[in-house]
Amino acid sequence: MYLFLAFLAVPLIEIALFIQVGGAIGLWPTLGIVILTAMLGTWLVRSQGLMALQNLRRSFSHLQDPTRPLADGAMILIAGALLLTPGFFTDAVGFALLMPPVREIVYNYLRARISVQRFEMGPGHPRARPARDDVIDGSFEEVDAERPKSDRPSGWTKGGPQEH
Repeated sequence: MYLFLAFLAVPLIEIALFIQVGGAIGLWPTLGIVILTAMLGTWLVRSQGLMALQNLRRSFSHLQDPTRPLADGAMILIAGALLLTPGFFTDAVGFALLMPPVREIVYNYLRARISVQRFEMGPGHPRARPARDDVIDGSFEEVDAERPKSDRPSGWTKGGPQEH
């Protein structure tokens, strides 16, 4: 229901703002402002996005929780979409999401309402390996890779499809 209201309210707000601003300053200055905010927003999203990507890489390299950099990146991405959408209301929300204090408030709001059940490192990290005594790390090397494979069992196993 909230999504329906948002899809209904945002265009109505944008139309009302276009009429009000266009009536006050005229058509061409209104269109100029829309184009200028799209260009400025694109530049800001790019620079903020690069910083967010660096923060994400830093959190991965220092094995820290990447939640905050990921949330910042998502909010910057949403800000970019809003800034490229023509309108004054969407531009205001987009520019607000580009400000770190506003992102902090949104992040804390969402963090209080979302519960993370578990966070794990990937399989390549030493902390992610199971702490079991019956696990043996190993590697293999294929010997004689040029030789054609036969349909006969290798001799290492019993049973198999063509037991003689």
